[in-house]
Amino acid sequence: MYNNDPKRVATGEVRLSYAHLNEAYANPMQPGAKPRYSVTLLIPKSDTETKRQIDDAMSAAYEYGVVNKWKGARPSMKSPLIYDGDGVRPNGQPFGAECKGCWVITASSGRKPGVCDINNPNTPLLPQDIYSGMYARVTMSFYNPAQGNPVACSLDNVFKTRDGEPLSGGPSTSQDFAGLGVTPAPAAAPGVAPQATATPGAYGQQFAPGAINPLTGQPIQ
Repeated sequence: MYNNDPKRVATGEVRLSYAHLNEAYANPMQPGAKPRYSVTLLIPKSDTETKRQIDDAMSAAYEYGVVNKWKGARPSMKSPLIYDGDGVRPNGQPFGAECKGCWVITASSGRKPGVCDINNPNTPLLPQDIYSGMYARVTMSFYNPAQGNPVACSLDNVFKTRDGEPLSGGPSTSQDFAGLGVTPAPAAAPGVAPQATATPGAYGQQFAPGAINPLTGQPIQ
């Protein structure tokens, strides 16, 4: 429960994947689909409190529909809202490595969500500092849509907690400029070549054209 609404949840820290938070996105594999802002949350299975809150909020939204929408009827869920990242997608293919050890759920909205740093909620983040792979806390609501599943997950707001290895695209500005202005390392002694140090790949995991969405099993464009 969040803000006294049993259908709302404020998650613990999660990792963001397939983040379409700066611009609305429509899956080209679904003709006629309306562009929406969306993000997939990778919730560590160790965060049992967030999982419990999600289960409770889904149940509260369903019971609200029974009383207020469906005149006592109890329609079946056509597809689950939350998936086991250690399992398989509906098409039988396994989830990506980034989903292992996590619960996986996608939230979306026709309204652009607020995205800010959790320590400064009054200042929106720059678009280049919002990316798949960063860590955040997310507020979301469960509701009864006009069609499809009896219960759906709506994206409310995103509070970035820290940077992470990008899952797509380039590095964020905070990563590019990390360490600038600090005291430089001492110069190597004359005649002694400095040792090379390995650095992680700037772009992290890449999704080439044709990569598969972990929930739908459809190609990513």
